Amino acid sequence: MLPDSLARPVAAYLHYLASERRYSPATIEGYQRSLNQQGEILTKMGISDWCKAELADLRQLAMRLNRQKLKASSIANKLSALRSFYQYLLEQGKMSANPARGLIAPKQGRPLPKNLDIDTLTQLLNIDDETPLGRRDSAMMELFYASGLRLAELVSLDVKDIDLKRRELKVTGKGRKQRLLPFGQKALLALQRWLSVRGQLCQPGEQALFVSVRQQRITTRAVQQRLTVWAKRQHIGSHLNPHKLRHSFATHMLESSGDLRVVQELLGHANLSTTQIYTHLDFQHLAKVYDAAHPRAKRSK
Repeated sequence: MLPDSLARPVAAYLHYLASERRYSPATIEGYQRSLNQQGEILTKMGISDWCKAELADLRQLAMRLNRQKLKASSIANKLSALRSFYQYLLEQGKMSANPARGLIAPKQGRPLPKNLDIDTLTQLLNIDDETPLGRRDSAMMELFYASGLRLAELVSLDVKDIDLKRRELKVTGKGRKQRLLPFGQKALLALQRWLSVRGQLCQPGEQALFVSVRQQRITTRAVQQRLTVWAKRQHIGSHLNPHKLRHSFATHMLESSGDLRVVQELLGHANLSTTQIYTHLDFQHLAKVYDAAHPRAKRSK
């Protein structure tokens, strides 16, 4: 438990993120957890006021995080939250400078997320289950792969967000940014099949597109559990999660189109560098494109 002198500024900052920046509850919870942990470290260091911590103190804090054997990416995220928090205090006139600006995060590797190949995805999505739950799960997985949705984006969809005629869906992504996404014929058919029985699982007037057996909007945890069930049922030999379906969408789109900017828009990435990390092509594919496109690589006829 943080002392009031440390807890009050954090509470004010979290309120700011929710009311002014419109961050999602999950993001705010992550900031709260991170700042509380770092506040506890400062307390052990004998510092009970965020504004009295200097760069040397924060470097010591970072060293203590490192001793906890956290992943480099986790430490980087925590220090990023700390920098943002101190920037807020600076803008509120509580400080004259941001002491966390000089913090350097540990170097981290960039492991590429794994994707499913097309044959495995076909095996997964060929679901022969006409129960309401089977139709719902089929529609969820088809949308994940058809549009590259994040988990939070899928569960927040309402019926009104789906345009079956245009085959479009309106998605609210990170930072409350909205984007229109297309989806294909397979996803359309799966959605139509689900919508025809959706009323059996929800109360009249329910807005959520995907609902649980409790007759309310399905939770992120429930979606993850259902994907695990279907991975076993369809004999998929690897762990299945929404991120893997999203990455499979991005990889296959990039392999087919080669248009990184389009994939960036579809994924809802603010920065192209994120897409470059998120979507990888195997070297053989790149080599084939290079050999076919580069003037010095083309073989003379």
